[in-house]
Amino acid sequence: MTSELRFEALGTLDYLAAWDLQRAIHSEVVEGVRPDTVLLLEHPPTYTAGKRTDPWERPSDSGGAPVIDVDRGGKITFHGPGQLVAYPIVRLPSHVLVVDFVRRLEEALISTCTGFGVVTARIPGRSGVWVKDEAGERKIAAIGLRVSRGVTMHGIAINGDVDMSWYDRFVPCGIADAGVTSLSRELGRDVTVAEIAPVLEREFRAYLAWEPYVSTPDYEAKPEPKRGVHLLTPTL
Repeated sequence: MTSELRFEALGTLDYLAAWDLQRAIHSEVVEGVRPDTVLLLEHPPTYTAGKRTDPWERPSDSGGAPVIDVDRGGKITFHGPGQLVAYPIVRLPSHVLVVDFVRRLEEALISTCTGFGVVTARIPGRSGVWVKDEAGERKIAAIGLRVSRGVTMHGIAINGDVDMSWYDRFVPCGIADAGVTSLSRELGRDVTVAEIAPVLEREFRAYLAWEPYVSTPDYEAKPEPKRGVHLLTPTL
């Protein structure tokens, strides 16, 4: 079990400033002079493109939001007000593989959504956490990570009451045949970052204690569309 997990609430922070802060904290955690740290924050409207992003997935008109290439895995996503971002900068125990760390983050997100009465799960072949019903598949939380010298960076984003029109400008996470949603949209009421943060912190503390857990059953597997195949983004 981890001896200490520090949470720091930063309010709204420019993406590049947060990235610099992540790198500084990462170095301190690697050197053993700082405990494992989770940053909780919001960003101004920003698109971030992971290493697997294809050119056709980028916004042709970003609406004034910067598009930043980053060193995490995954594809392009959006960050903005009303979306809670969490950057866990933690040392992975020797018995925890990267894939297990990802699964724990997913479980923390699934449990957070459950706490608000929204049923979610994984879709094997597609990253993140999803709502799935007769209306189709809708991503509610995204994950993109980097692990260096045994310590993690980047993290997760869960949509609370974010302005969903930003997602109409690009192909979210490179998945053009599914939708995007938020807790507010699913519940028909505003669910703020201030509401989500304590719930997510509780779930992070549980799953990053590195104890055994029971995995949530997956939805049916559905691979991402083949690279270079551009389908129209569904109307949300």
